[in-house]
Amino acid sequence: MNDDALPTPVAPRLRRPTWRDPRLVVGLVLVAGAVALGSWVVADADRTVPVYAAAGTLTPGEPVAADSLRVVDVNLGTETARYLRADAGPPTDQVALRVVEDGELVAAAALGPADGVDVRAVAVPISAGLSERIRAGAVVDLWFVPEARPGAKGDAPEPVPLVADVVVEQVDVSDSGLVVADGGTVHVLVGTEDLPSVLAALGADGSIAVVPVAGA
Repeated sequence: MNDDALPTPVAPRLRRPTWRDPRLVVGLVLVAGAVALGSWVVADADRTVPVYAAAGTLTPGEPVAADSLRVVDVNLGTETARYLRADAGPPTDQVALRVVEDGELVAAAALGPADGVDVRAVAVPISAGLSERIRAGAVVDLWFVPEARPGAKGDAPEPVPLVADVVVEQVDVSDSGLVVADGGTVHVLVGTEDLPSVLAALGADGSIAVVPVAGA
């Protein structure tokens, strides 16, 4: 058989893709989707709102106004209604209902009218050194330590628990400025039902020990 009679193969020629090519359309859709998703992520990350944070530790019953707050911009997502918005203005006639730590975002539920707090501030003098953990906002127990009677024989009187889990409102220390210094006064917030026993202990012969609660 003569080889010249066989047809000569023709190499296929690549065609430039057109708008009708489904592969090109799918590629454009994927690129557009990626760009849109990236833009949405960036925009969502930048979607911050101004809210109030405590400019110092707030304790129950403490009046809360503009000078006890500072404004921070945060992204709260769906939790916007949970916190105190700064664009609504500072609160009026509100007190802290619980301890709000310095720098903590102020939850709307953490503030309320003064009649919602049933505590009174009591000044407890301290003759011995204070633990470094005793500061504004700390939770402590109060114990009464009876004074030993002169000439009494036997063991010293046992300390008596007065009240548990009270909040420290303020700590006044000696001129050294150290919380561990001897002397000073600790102001604690005592519930009205425990007030008589604490006041009676303050007037009795003895002292009151302020003991920080572990883990609080």
